[in-house]
Amino acid sequence: MAYANASLRRFDIPCRISVEQSEEHFHAHVELAEEVAIRPGDKVRVHGAPIQIAFGETAQYDRMATVTRAGPIGQAITRIAAYFDLRELYEVSFNPGRIK
Repeated sequence: MAYANASLRRFDIPCRISVEQSEEHFHAHVELAEEVAIRPGDKVRVHGAPIQIAFGETAQYDRMATVTRAGPIGQAITRIAAYFDLRELYEVSFNPGRIK
């Protein structure tokens, strides 16, 4: 089921934040309440106070988020920037060093 206001330029939506800080994992994931496609250039801003958890903890928080859609120019700029960022990965050399 798609979010009813997903076609608007800016809308609020509930979300769940999963945070873990341990030896195995260090992450924070945001899941929107509905199936809203996030496209290149879109911004998601989660509302509320900063989250802090102690080492070894896992926590989940329910908050609201604002999704702001990028326009066609913003999407194009993001795609072009991503292409050049990806090309930087190709320029990595695995040579052991200079041969004398």
